[in-house]
Amino acid sequence: MKLPADLQSALDASANAPSDADLARRAVGMLDLTSLNGDDTDRVVEALCARAVTPVGPVAAVCVWARFVPTARKALDGTPVKVATVVNFPSGEADAASVAAETRRAIADGADEIDVVLPYKAFIDGARTQPMNVVKACREACADKALMKVILESGAFPDPDLLAWAARDAIAAGADFLKTSTGKTQPAATLPAAAVILDSIYESGKTVGFKAAGGIRDAAEAARYLALADHILGDGWATPQTFRFGASSLLDALLAAAGHSGREGEGEREGEREPAPAGGY
Repeated sequence: MKLPADLQSALDASANAPSDADLARRAVGMLDLTSLNGDDTDRVVEALCARAVTPVGPVAAVCVWARFVPTARKALDGTPVKVATVVNFPSGEADAASVAAETRRAIADGADEIDVVLPYKAFIDGARTQPMNVVKACREACADKALMKVILESGAFPDPDLLAWAARDAIAAGADFLKTSTGKTQPAATLPAAAVILDSIYESGKTVGFKAAGGIRDAAEAARYLALADHILGDGWATPQTFRFGASSLLDALLAAAGHSGREGEGEREGEREPAPAGGY
């Protein structure tokens, strides 16, 4: 995938980003610790929440299916960790009214953050009004009660220009964050897609965050994403208020890099598990 020269330069500069204990500790605070597997249970969610306050500080949020929001809310009581959930997930094919109702239920159950899937298939096929009506309906349902992250499913887009178009439209529709992926398709998060999305945020001039989700499993890769954000949006832009990683197994890697041993076996449950490669950008 060919990027404009300035974005390619930023991508090249981030390739050898240093990964050390300080960076790992910083990244822990930007983590949306996630489990979105078909076999999740209350016990799985409780165990996930038990990991959310780490030896180097709390993660930003725990992201679970909407039916587990009350479980997560209870488990995280007394901590600063937010409860996030997904709507219109993963296909992005629900209508605006259904998405609004799903969002309102999740917030009533205690969700602080809503990750909503853009109707990306319709957008790629040329629709513009219907996909943004879904995002706007979610925005209205969130109001000032919950943060809204719009999942673009960047790996499904055939070219960077169309991805940038979707990012710009989602920002105009009220996105608080732009998120790469559901993690249910391949490719999921990629650095080239991140560059396009981060550049769209920069060009908007608005306070919009970025979330890289799907397949990020080690501290070195996390360092590259943070370096890319530094190059495009400036040193210090990336904080838990503006930058997130969506993952579960990444936590063990970050804790190890920060000098703390992970918990054996828990990295096997990747929250946004990916299927076999299906092509795409």
